[in-house]
Amino acid sequence: MKITVAGESKEYKDGLTLPELIELENVEMPEYVTVSINEEFVESAAKESTVLKDGDNVEFLYFMGGGR
Repeated sequence: MKITVAGESKEYKDGLTLPELIELENVEMPEYVTVSINEEFVESAAKESTVLKDGDNVEFLYFMGGGR
């Protein structure tokens, strides 16, 4: 199946789970990453059970604090 990850179209096995994708993509600090699938945020509790589908668009986001 084809999934777009961070703007790049990639081929993966059917039934790929979100945790498997995070590992395959070598996501830094996976415990702190926020995941968006098709522009919808994935709740932390749902990350482990999320199965990706053909055509999904996945983004990994990190929110940083800062300022004065």
